[in-house]
Amino acid sequence: MERSAGILLPIFSLPGEYGIGTLGKEARAFVDFLHSAGQRWWQILPVGPTVAGNSPYTSESTFAGNPLLIDPALLAGDGLLEEAELASAQAPNTGRIDYAALHRARSTLLYQAYCRARENAVIAEKVRDFAERTPWLRDYVLYRAAKRRFENRPWFDWEDPEIRRHEQAALDRLAEEQAELVEFYTYEQFWFFSQWEALKQYANGMDVRIIGDLPFYVSLDSADVWAERKEFLLDQEGRPSKVAGVPPDYFSEDGQLWGNPLYRWDAQKQDGFGWWIRRVEGASKLFDAIRIDHFRGMESYWAVPAESKTAKNGIWEKGPGIDLLGVLVSWFPQITYIAEDLGILTDQVHELRDRAGLPGMRVLEFAFSGPDNSYLPHNYRHDCVCYTGTHDNDTLAGWYTNAGKEELAFAQRYLGVSGAGETRKAVLRCGLGSVAQLFVAQIQDYLGLGSEARINVPGVAEGNWNWRLLPDQADGALAEEIRAMTQTYGR
Repeated sequence: MERSAGILLPIFSLPGEYGIGTLGKEARAFVDFLHSAGQRWWQILPVGPTVAGNSPYTSESTFAGNPLLIDPALLAGDGLLEEAELASAQAPNTGRIDYAALHRARSTLLYQAYCRARENAVIAEKVRDFAERTPWLRDYVLYRAAKRRFENRPWFDWEDPEIRRHEQAALDRLAEEQAELVEFYTYEQFWFFSQWEALKQYANGMDVRIIGDLPFYVSLDSADVWAERKEFLLDQEGRPSKVAGVPPDYFSEDGQLWGNPLYRWDAQKQDGFGWWIRRVEGASKLFDAIRIDHFRGMESYWAVPAESKTAKNGIWEKGPGIDLLGVLVSWFPQITYIAEDLGILTDQVHELRDRAGLPGMRVLEFAFSGPDNSYLPHNYRHDCVCYTGTHDNDTLAGWYTNAGKEELAFAQRYLGVSGAGETRKAVLRCGLGSVAQLFVAQIQDYLGLGSEARINVPGVAEGNWNWRLLPDQADGALAEEIRAMTQTYGR
């Protein structure tokens, strides 16, 4: 990875007229902004279909795309929506996403587009071709259809034991009984991936590459676990005895109880980690670089008894290590990987990252405890990625407001500045001027936005994943300012 810079902004946080950021003109406008600002990377969050809580890290599928991100205007441009229908999807951008209203309206709108699209022979042929070359699609659309049939209950509570066990005869019967619904969900995925491919081609053509997250775990109630239960540590009824999480840390005194199923690593290793190969192959079609979320779990992971109410009572168990990482690096040499090596780390985690040849992460908001802190730029190696903060951190302005007195005092001595605005700008210059291969800042940090613009507070169930950029906030003047800073530090 060459010396460069990028900006973190989730797709859902883009501005626009349709209640949530989409893959349409506002996404291309942000690519134009990045290009004008001298940024060569756009870092996003996972783009899979979300469930309750709306977290992109809690998805129904590790392969599928989120239908909420489909741009209605592009569908209208293809003649699939009428002007009145398109107008009905418009919503004022208040800087927040109303997911309840969005879910109610968007499915109806996409169904209207589907009813027209299926009558178009050219589109129907493209959809059939997409389905034939997309091996995970059938299981996903059947899972979605079954969820509707069984009143949105998790797959392990479905009344039909044959469907629950993913038996082929039952799946064929389900596909026949729910044919229209299955076809509708197929069209949704076709639209998502068609729009995504066009956006990625546009971004790459503007010399902007996309960094996407690969969550370490998948959701228990997902098409992935339902269809490929053998990959996961579950009992005969599909329920885990132990689940994923992390122990108490900087973010939470009780730890974080994620609840994801753990992997059956011995079985996965025996078949050459085929499931992971297919998973990364899918991600490689979306992203130019992949940040391996919770990299720490590759070396060892926190296993919590399923009945626990917090993550305090877990134990560390051995992860797949270089056996898996070696397979992924060798199978996909074209991919740039970034190790999210945050949290409670050991020498073994660092050794694994280095053995795999992956750059790690350095977060400036964690840096200002003293001169020996490894997140301070004078302690960096060049093979790392420096962040002001991740999506789990506060904005720089929010960090300044909430940091302790000793932390702020050291930060200002280190940076040679005082005051909120000057400190924020100095942290940005500090990261840009570091030896890190790549520097990434949240767009909120360039804008000087406070905690109201925070994307996520780990361990807090409500109020996350809904912040949006307002129209014209990322304007030409800001792009010029960022470009000047970026060029000053040779990025």
